[in-house]
This record gives sequence, C-alpha cells and structure tokens, in this order.
Amino acid sequence: MAYLSTNPAKKERFLCIYPAYINNKKTIAEGRRIPSEKAVENPSCAEIRDVLTAAGMNVLFENDKFYPREWNRDVQFRGRVRVQIKNEDGSLYQDKFTSKKDIMLYVAEMIPKLKTRTQKSGGGDSAAQQGEGGKKGKKKKK
Repeated sequence: MAYLSTNPAKKERFLCIYPAYINNKKTIAEGRRIPSEKAVENPSCAEIRDVLTAAGMNVLFENDKFYPREWNRDVQFRGRVRVQIKNEDGSLYQDKFTSKKDIMLYVAEMIPKLKTRTQKSGGGDSAAQQGEGGKKGKKKKK
C-alpha cells in the first residue's frame, strides 16, 4: 500500500476513484462517469482496490471518505480508492493506463471477473428469476 503524504506534488499523481463513478445503478447526475452498459452493478471500494492492486498499480484505500453526491451513508457506499497514474518525473506509472477514464473502464471490465462476483451472480440470478415468476403468477390470479 502507498502512503499519501501532505506533499502537493504527490497528491497530484494520485487520482480518486469512487464506486459511484462505475456504478450502473447511478445516473450521470448521480456521479456515474462511464457508459452504463460498461459499468458494474454496485461496485465496492474493496473490489476496486483488489482489481487495481492485481494490475500492479500503486493504490491507497480510504474507507473513511464519502462521495459528496451519495446520499446513502451505509458502509457499502463508503470509501474511495486513490491510484497513482504518474511517477515523480511526470511519466506514466503504467503505459496501459493513460487517463482516469482508462482506469475506470478497466476496473469496470475486471470486477465482474472477480471470484466473489462470479459466485454471487450464480445464486443471485436464480433467486431473482424465482421471485419474478412468483410475482407474475400473483398478478394473473388477481
């Protein structure tokens, strides 16, 4: 993990990534910054941190921060990830990440491939389908 000092030059090289930026449940007005078809359903800071750490990026997890536009203060919506995109000399930390948008799109692409996501989605889909079927049946009976 990286240590973020009070040096302004260091802070400039670390970008803030909030989960709302890549959440497909959010509108652009609510803070989503990538197209909804590429975004992820309710990402967490821990997932963002895990993906960026696995990619070899220098990250800092701040779980005491809130996204200013987020009205819900629950634990799952708390936190942000700071990621270093440039070195001290101004060169890119990694060539494949040239901008904040590149990082957000990469994270949104990789989060669904995490083991926690693949295990959850298998059970969640069948439960959602059963619930929808029950609702449809009740509507027909009325």
